[in-house]
Amino acid sequence: MDLRQLPASPAPGEVNLVVEIPAGSRNKYEYNAEAGVMVLDRVLHSSVRYPFDYGFVPNTFAEDGAPLDGMVIMDESTFPGCLIRARPIGVLDLLHGGCRDGKLLCVPIADQRKQHVVSIRQISPTQLADVKEFFRTYRSLDGQSTTILGWLDQESVPALLERCIAAAAADRPVASGGPPPGPPP
Repeated sequence: MDLRQLPASPAPGEVNLVVEIPAGSRNKYEYNAEAGVMVLDRVLHSSVRYPFDYGFVPNTFAEDGAPLDGMVIMDESTFPGCLIRARPIGVLDLLHGGCRDGKLLCVPIADQRKQHVVSIRQISPTQLADVKEFFRTYRSLDGQSTTILGWLDQESVPALLERCIAAAAADRPVASGGPPPGPPP
């Protein structure tokens, strides 16, 4: 699976997202670009499970040197390696390992029932709280520190995405700074 020719953003307001981990899974898969396959990185040793399909936007570099992370709200989970054309509706802004590590929250373009969803303000506050708690819990159980800065709405997405696409084009991680901190919705 060679992702080098896949655009990060196929159209304004959209991203291509490659699923690494389906919703409900405790298996943490990661894409290995050298081998072109998904690899089982580890099994989460706690009772937490990924709340949404989780993956990355190809041909981007975030501040941590990895592709920009994202989650897609799906009614049915997909599978590792699935390509989803998605609309980002917000960002979970967090600090991990001294770097900003924003996670896009998206809805699938292919799901007609989610065409009206354009903002994280349309997502249940309990769902958003569950996602924040997942990242706080799973990282702390791995002995890592994560600071959850909060949710940023859709208007924070374009600048973050542009920086990550430009960083990949320059073949270096995005300069520190990340999305501006803002109050959760």
